[in-house]
Amino acid sequence: MRLYLLILTFFTTLSVFAQNVEADFDALDSLYREDQFYVNITYNTIQKRPEGFQQNKLSPGFCVGFLRDMPLNKKRTVSLAAGLGYSLAIYNQNLGISTIDGTNTYQILDSDITYSKNKLSLHYVDLPIEFRWRNSTMDSHKFWRVYAGLKLSYLFYDQYKLISSATKIDKANNKDFNDFHYGFYLATGWNTWNIYGYYGLNPLLNSSAKISGKSIDMNTINFGLMFYIL
Repeated sequence: MRLYLLILTFFTTLSVFAQNVEADFDALDSLYREDQFYVNITYNTIQKRPEGFQQNKLSPGFCVGFLRDMPLNKKRTVSLAAGLGYSLAIYNQNLGISTIDGTNTYQILDSDITYSKNKLSLHYVDLPIEFRWRNSTMDSHKFWRVYAGLKLSYLFYDQYKLISSATKIDKANNKDFNDFHYGFYLATGWNTWNIYGYYGLNPLLNSSAKISGKSIDMNTINFGLMFYIL
């Protein structure tokens, strides 16, 4: 009987305590963090083009990832953020890539060659680092932002496809592509809609990739829209 009363008293006390410490999920969080996830849609354009090089159709890009927001001031309007992401860059263009005796060769496709596809797809793991300014408050998710960053990217898979009237080529993991890429970017806007621009600082291909004995030093500029999510 005493054991029964002791157990009943314990659970009654626990229930009262739980009611007193019930979480208030509607309370404002003064230690809030902003923009933890991101999605990015871009148009990719090639700079420092070899003579005769042209892009055709649409060359889209897509990025998705997570950033850890680390506020630096009491108002939490200035912060640093670092994270991890994935990106895909597609280039539709007229640079042909073929392999002869185990060596990659590069040439601008002749204008009289009819092809339905000449596409280069690059897949990256991204490490973005951002310096952030925004005029956010703890009770509103609509605010102006200016985020400037450095993005380090590792190329883990590449694929080249050519479908023409004369031949079909499907080539992956071309060792002439630089494994590491880096560049600066800027995202700025209001609420959901943010303009995004990225400038690649190093070439897509290493010095062994040449046309007529000249290295292909082309790099990329991407611009489009960035969407941040809590």
